[in-house]
Amino acid sequence: MPVTTCIFDAYGTLFDVNAAARIAANEPGHEAFADRWPEIAGHWRQKQLQYTWLRAVTGEHTDFWTVTQDGLDWALEACGLEGDAALRKRLLQLYRELAAYPEVPEMLGALKMQGRSTAILSNGSPDMLQSAVASAGIGDLLDDVLSVEQVGIFKPARAVYDMVGARFGCAPDEVLFVSSNGWDAAAAAGYGFRTAWVNRAGEPVDRLPGRPDEVLADLTGIPKLTGG
Repeated sequence: MPVTTCIFDAYGTLFDVNAAARIAANEPGHEAFADRWPEIAGHWRQKQLQYTWLRAVTGEHTDFWTVTQDGLDWALEACGLEGDAALRKRLLQLYRELAAYPEVPEMLGALKMQGRSTAILSNGSPDMLQSAVASAGIGDLLDDVLSVEQVGIFKPARAVYDMVGARFGCAPDEVLFVSSNGWDAAAAAGYGFRTAWVNRAGEPVDRLPGRPDEVLADLTGIPKLTGG
């Protein structure tokens, strides 16, 4: 069946999760952080994701903003910067204003020209997602922003992917699901979505039951996958 709906993960897919740390590293007063920001950003993202998986498995759900703060606190302590309250505050402020990757507006615009429905499906809490969408200026290119808070569990729970059909009235094989997270693309493929993994880092494909249909270096080629 033809693709009617294009669904995007948010963090790392549409929005650059390293942007907050990169910007803070170049600001005055953050010299100690500037020396180690890539390491801290990596720890932050890793713990953020790990905490979502662990909370999903244990049934101890909380919102993504709490998980984001917990991940940052772990990362800062691991690198000896847990006492820098001003740095912590600035990083969290910047995380709510993450920049979209440069190709995002044109790509979404091309999908809208094709007549496709477009939406975000994210672990992010609604207020986080609204802030990021507004900061990136892409709200008019999205039909909806779906948060896992509606079902109370993080990806890759099937209940999260169920939200797409419930919202758009489409079958799984009418959906192109796009994520920069290999595990997310794999889970979505196992669910029955057509999937594209945006593999910006050139990593190997995850050894999981589902495998992405397409592997791309960035989002530029997405409209071609939908017939554009």
